[in-house]
Amino acid sequence: MVEPLYIPVMPARRGAVTAYVGLSPATRELIAPLWTLPPRTGPGRTRGVSTPPEREADGRALNDWLTPRVDRLIEAMDGSRGWVDAAHVEAELNGSAIALGRLATRSAMVLVTGPERDRALQRYAADLAFLSGRGLAIRVGVDEPPDELSSAELLGLVDRLCLPPSQLDLLLDAGEVHDVAEAGKRSVIALDLLGSLLPWRTVALTAGAFPRAAGTTGTAAAAGPERHDWALRDWIRRARPEQAPVYGDYSVEHALSANLADDRFGRYGPPWGLLRYTGPGHFLVARVPTRGSHHADRVRAMARRIVADGAFRRSGPGRSAAEDWWEACAMSGTGGSGNPETWIKVGHIQHLTYVAQCLSGHGETAGT
Repeated sequence: MVEPLYIPVMPARRGAVTAYVGLSPATRELIAPLWTLPPRTGPGRTRGVSTPPEREADGRALNDWLTPRVDRLIEAMDGSRGWVDAAHVEAELNGSAIALGRLATRSAMVLVTGPERDRALQRYAADLAFLSGRGLAIRVGVDEPPDELSSAELLGLVDRLCLPPSQLDLLLDAGEVHDVAEAGKRSVIALDLLGSLLPWRTVALTAGAFPRAAGTTGTAAAAGPERHDWALRDWIRRARPEQAPVYGDYSVEHALSANLADDRFGRYGPPWGLLRYTGPGHFLVARVPTRGSHHADRVRAMARRIVADGAFRRSGPGRSAAEDWWEACAMSGTGGSGNPETWIKVGHIQHLTYVAQCLSGHGETAGT
């Protein structure tokens, strides 16, 4: 597996999956997504804690829900490289077995496990990895600085997996970043301690900076939420230029988005959604209604503000099909105003295209 330039971490939901399909072939060549299969029902999952199985006798409901989603993901990826983390569904073996088996045998994606997971599930992931012949990824959270015990746990996991380092990827996950220096120190310790343990096939560091919906405002402004994930990349490159990991972020999703069940909004979906656009050092984010007699007018008004912002790309290699949609939406009567799924799809297309171009040296950035 050739090392990718960029690893976006995204939930395997329709908006994100169709966004991947909507990318240009040139952009898809530069990225390898890390997909997370979200939970079907229940409360939000706690980061870094193994997910308990659903209480179903035969797993039929989970299978009926999960397998079509996995098939759609396999079709969208179309043999391209990437990873799939099934942490939220793998514990229900009866309901997830068919879907995970298809991922192992019908796709080019690599499955993921982690030190915090049940040993039986770690072994199950290793068996699927052996079946696929593509190896396995180990995802390690660095919410706290790792220590010697963390090293011992990771080496113990590798020993139990019975796979050579040439078939193992190390995915360090800094989660949601608020303080770049603090996250940078934790990440450097993880790189020094865990990244140097073995000659891993790939070492990546992922981090998220897109805000929670509750923290967004009702306007789109140039001084939006800062892209601490991108700033962390620059911090790491300065601190460890000789061992800079592959860059990863959570695109335009909050770092815990994939921990939330798909049924959380009920039958009619959320009463509001987010418009999202990525600038060189910040996000433009606006909360807009999805219902009401004038909701389309409010969406178009916000779209006009984004199109008029200095961060909006009117031309050049960082422009994508998303910019075409924004311009059509902003011009009253020339295009639809969309819905939450459309907005997140457009946001992903724009972000993934822009970041991939920046990493390849063809787009403007806030750092170097």
